[in-house]
Amino acid sequence: MRPYLDYLLRIMEEGTDRGDRTGTGTRSRFGAQMRFDLAEGFPLVTTKRVWFRGVAEELLWMLRGGTNIRPLVQHGVSIWTDWPLRRYREETGHAAISQEAFEERVAADADFAEKWGDLGPVYGRQWRAFSGKDGEATDQIARALRLIRQTPESRRIVVSAWNPPQLDAMALPPCHVLFQFYVAPPRDSSGQGRLSCQVYQRSADSFLGVPFNLASYALLTHLMADQTGLAPGRLIWTGGDCHVYRNHFDQARTQLARVPKPRPRLRIERTPEAPSDYRFADFALEGYEHHPALEAPIAV
Repeated sequence: MRPYLDYLLRIMEEGTDRGDRTGTGTRSRFGAQMRFDLAEGFPLVTTKRVWFRGVAEELLWMLRGGTNIRPLVQHGVSIWTDWPLRRYREETGHAAISQEAFEERVAADADFAEKWGDLGPVYGRQWRAFSGKDGEATDQIARALRLIRQTPESRRIVVSAWNPPQLDAMALPPCHVLFQFYVAPPRDSSGQGRLSCQVYQRSADSFLGVPFNLASYALLTHLMADQTGLAPGRLIWTGGDCHVYRNHFDQARTQLARVPKPRPRLRIERTPEAPSDYRFADFALEGYEHHPALEAPIAV
C-alpha cells in the first residue's frame, strides 16, 4: 500500500493548514490520485488495521438501497451512528444518552429506528433509486450492470450520488460522489475482459475515511466483475479536497513510520443473482497481515 502512504506523506509535508466545517482544522491538498491493479492484491491498508467486515457490511447496505442505520448497528457497524445520534440528542434534549444505548434502541425497536435512525436520501437511495425529472426513480446499479453486459465499450457507465435538490435532506452530503466503470477487452487467450473502476471523492478524510473508501470501491469492483463474468481490473481513486484532520496528525505520523505488509487477496465464494444478494460470508479475505489499529475521533 505504498501509494496510500505516499499520498498521506504529501499531505502532511506539502499541505496547507485550513479551517473546515467541523471546526477541527485540517491540513489539505487539492487534487490527488492513486492507482491499484486488483490482480496484484486487494488494496486494504496494512500499516493499521482496517475492519474489513465494516467495509463489506456498509457496501452491502448501500447496494440494497439502505438509508437507515438499523441494519448496520444490528451487524455491529457504528460508522454512521454519529449523525442520527446528534439529531436525537438535539431534538429530544436527551443529551446524556450514550451511543451504545442509542444503538441498542435502534436495533431492538423498529418504530424508534424509523423515526431516529434514518439518514435521508444518502448513497443507497441515490445508487438504487435516484430521483430525477418528475420524481422518476433510476436504479443506477442495475443500469451500470446492463451497460457492462450489453455495451461494454460505453463511456456512460457512470453512477452518481450527487443529487443537488436532495443534498439538504441528507445527514451528510456524499463524499465519494461519482464512479465510472471501464471494460478492457481480453489480454490473452483466456477470453476474459477486465473491469476497472474510477471513483471521484470530493472530500477525503485521509486518515480515517480513505483507507475504508479504497477497500469499499475495490470490493464493489470485485462484485460487479463477478456479476458480469469479468476479471477485476484497476481501481483508480481520485480525490478533491484531500485532508488530514489536526487531531489525526499523531496517528498519521505513526502510520507513516510503519513498514507496509503485502496486500491480502480477496476470494468470492458464491455468485448470487444480484449485487444486493451477497452476504459477508461470501467473501474470503486471505493473508491480511497488519500493524495494530490506530484509534482516532471522527469529525462530525
